[in-house]
Amino acid sequence: MKDLAIALEDRPGALAEMGEALGRAGVSIEGGGAWVVGGAGIAHFLFKDGNAARGALGAAGIRVIQERDVLVQRLKQAVPGQLGLLTRRMAEASVNIETLYSDHDHQLILVVDDITRGREVSDAWNRETQSRVDPY
Repeated sequence: MKDLAIALEDRPGALAEMGEALGRAGVSIEGGGAWVVGGAGIAHFLFKDGNAARGALGAAGIRVIQERDVLVQRLKQAVPGQLGLLTRRMAEASVNIETLYSDHDHQLILVVDDITRGREVSDAWNRETQSRVDPY
């Protein structure tokens, strides 16, 4: 899975044009979101095939700022504080979370500054949470 950071104009229709370009190319979005900050549109979307998404967007004149690997986590929704616990672990490992959102399968998607170290933290979290008996 790849996260694409996409530059969008702050105007009606910019997001529609992006979605239409992906649709024409048969590229599905797996999760993400879009925001306007300081008059500039930025989107982060998750794709199974980053190259196909990048090609479809480029063909439509839409600029991809960056393509990155992601960490995928499933938090226990019935257990309060999961986000804080996981992100504190990342912070203690000096991993900066640059982007965070959910995918369409209710998984947490993290784009981090150090994917190797982040993956170590993520894998350790998975081992620990899967080995615990879920009281729910």
